[in-house]
Amino acid sequence: MSDMHIALIGTGSWGTAMAGLVASNGNSVTMWSYDLDPVTEINERHTNECFLKDFKLPETVTATNSHDEALAGADAAIFAVPSAFLRGVARDCAPFISDALPVLCLAKGIELGSGLLMSDIIASEIGHPERIAALSGPNHAEEICRGALSASTIACESTEIGEFFKELTLSPSFRVYLSSDMVGVELCGAMKNVMAIICGIAAGSGMGDNALALIMTRGLAEISRLVHACGGEAMTCMGLAGMGDLIVTCTSQHSRNRTFGEAFAHGETLKEYQDRRRMVVEGAAAARSVSELARSKGVDVPLTFALEKLLYGGETIESALAALVSRIPNEEFYGLED
Repeated sequence: MSDMHIALIGTGSWGTAMAGLVASNGNSVTMWSYDLDPVTEINERHTNECFLKDFKLPETVTATNSHDEALAGADAAIFAVPSAFLRGVARDCAPFISDALPVLCLAKGIELGSGLLMSDIIASEIGHPERIAALSGPNHAEEICRGALSASTIACESTEIGEFFKELTLSPSFRVYLSSDMVGVELCGAMKNVMAIICGIAAGSGMGDNALALIMTRGLAEISRLVHACGGEAMTCMGLAGMGDLIVTCTSQHSRNRTFGEAFAHGETLKEYQDRRRMVVEGAAAARSVSELARSKGVDVPLTFALEKLLYGGETIESALAALVSRIPNEEFYGLED
């Protein structure tokens, strides 16, 4: 699909990589940024070095600070802002989004207090949820921007909208699969960041490969239980949005959640890490919102609860580990009964 004009809301690393991907398919992209510096750099040099080094955007990518300019004449909109800012940004964009405009959400998280998924937040601000899709999978921007082989899942209740965004993003090096399970795909995207922080803490504390495998597999069980309880499909957790994204986020040097966990184990605070990297650690916010949602559904998510206490309850790594290993193991796949 080419000769389209796409509004891309956000200029972080993933948004920048997606802008390059969409533009490389023969489309023009206007990126929106809250900050002026990325706008100037993208327009003058076609780079965004603060968030994605050594990557030159196509000439058909421009940037603006104006929501109106970004969305004017757009054939579709892609939201790629951190979860904490998504509601406010969607609200500001709403006056410039027509009722029929297809919308793709790249943000991953759960809203604290409401328990809403990212696509739900956008829908609550712009209406017509049937035209909103969500993309999730093992997609590190640092690899996608240089054409490394990757794949993702696009979930949408409308097959037509799903196919539209599949054609918009599909390339020989970026494979796209479709799903109708919005709940499963989006919950997987939020919860894998939590597990990546825990894996980082474990690695930074000197634990071995066996421990990391334990965290990932028991983490996947937690994800499956909450997906099931929220009406999603447990099988989704075995796919790209679940297992695929979990593996890469828990193991990759590009993962800010994994590297934050390592830094946290060595004494760095969340604020210090985010200030140093100038990036949001989505898993830190998700530790609270996932825990809140799990409690409301009566779902047992011990790893997530432990991270919540570590980050916000003043618990030490040693005491959190002691509490986890003192638990008596249950059946491996409990909590998935109808």
